[in-house]
Amino acid sequence: MTETEFNQLTDETFRRIESALENADGDVDFELAAGNVLEIDCGAGGKIIVNRQIAMYEMWVAAKSGGFHYQWQDGAWRNSRDGSELFTSLARMVAEQGGGTVTFD
Repeated sequence: MTETEFNQLTDETFRRIESALENADGDVDFELAAGNVLEIDCGAGGKIIVNRQIAMYEMWVAAKSGGFHYQWQDGAWRNSRDGSELFTSLARMVAEQGGGTVTFD
């Protein structure tokens, strides 16, 4: 994957996350800063940070439950430790931090 392809893929990923958050049924707000850091505010439950790491070709997530690295494998962002999928994991993290239910299409 080239850097251009990675940036296009992560831009699409950010758009998908933003779309799901806009339709969430809980207390969640978000802001994309500098085009590469998405800050998800789950109210009293704290924040979740999603960002792209261009040098590593990874998406990184920081949440109360820990820090996670996701690599593009077989058409999905997969956790480098346990293989879990980014959108499934992110929905769980938002719920755990009190941000309500987020559904990804």
